[in-house]
Amino acid sequence: MNPRDNVAERLNRVYPRLLDLSHRIHRHPETGFEEVNAAAWLAGMLQDEGFHVEVGICGLPTAFAARAGNGPLNIAICAEYDALPGIGHACGHNIIAAAAAGAGIAAAAAADDVGLTVTVIGTPAEELGDAGGKILLLERGAFEGVHAAMMVHPAPFDVLTPRIIAASMFEIRYTGKEAHASAFPEMGINAADAMTIAQTSIGLLRQHILPTDRIHGIITHGGDAPNIVPAFTSARFIVRSQTIEQLEQLRPRVYRCFEAGAIGSGAKLEIIGGDKPYSEMLHDREIAAVFRRNAELLGRNFPNVEGAAERAAASTDMGNVSKTIPSIHPMIGIDSLPAVNHQREFTNHCITEAADKAVYDGALAMAWTATDLASDPAARNRLNPGFLP
Repeated sequence: MNPRDNVAERLNRVYPRLLDLSHRIHRHPETGFEEVNAAAWLAGMLQDEGFHVEVGICGLPTAFAARAGNGPLNIAICAEYDALPGIGHACGHNIIAAAAAGAGIAAAAAADDVGLTVTVIGTPAEELGDAGGKILLLERGAFEGVHAAMMVHPAPFDVLTPRIIAASMFEIRYTGKEAHASAFPEMGINAADAMTIAQTSIGLLRQHILPTDRIHGIITHGGDAPNIVPAFTSARFIVRSQTIEQLEQLRPRVYRCFEAGAIGSGAKLEIIGGDKPYSEMLHDREIAAVFRRNAELLGRNFPNVEGAAERAAASTDMGNVSKTIPSIHPMIGIDSLPAVNHQREFTNHCITEAADKAVYDGALAMAWTATDLASDPAARNRLNPGFLP
């Protein structure tokens, strides 16, 4: 058989185990940096398939790296497996994880024939929004020696190069002073008022920001009892812009809204985090074209969704990877409409027949893409110009 046939044959052999893996992860949702079971299941399966596996890499207990092949072109396939608080795998990371493992195992079947090293990197805490797993792994060297990276992400429909924008998440804390809310209100400093002033300021700021910007958040603590002047409030907010550069212009303006809350109420303000933002995604067009060709061979299609895609902007730490390494992050459809990502209904769609097909198609399209890139001298030399055949 030729390398592509070897890849497909290997995937067909492990496909039932991949579906079991996807469904198991779905049944046992674990949030960021707590994905103990998911990471162990993935690492164990890859080790069983002959990969050299390192667990707990870069000081992250739920991160891992699994390698097979010894070719000059090293392609990383990123696995995500963290869930969302309260609504489980409403972003389908069980599909991402199983497809990544399947792509790695399938590509390994042809790695020595085409000159490929395939590395499956387990990347925890993508949903965290602040210092996500890929950012820490990049900083600590997990992607050193990798020439290209890829992953697929479930969505209602297929999108080759989705709009992925920059984002920064941070925590807000206001500290005031408690008092009896009726008998001695003048003795208190109301931290809830500080948050109200800040949110009102942000609402007014929205008139004067770019239509591509986003500001949103939740109150994580609003007070303890209605008859106590709130002495402490907290929130988590995300600020997004098309690029890191635009984000750095917007974020200080949002911070000043929170400063206004402190000035107006007399509460003390603390802003925590936000210093490791997610970058916008730089889709490598040549790798994306190879993936598209392979996905279309499996019956996938990429309709013109420019209007919807322009509005439906999301963020991921895969953007940070793409700023360092040629990368792709296509969306793979699971036929979920009207349910969309981050809805409970989408959680249920992530173990349907369409979701299971997305595991197979995503794995095979990525594995074929990896082998095609390694087999093409022009693509291989572009990605690894230091290699001398």
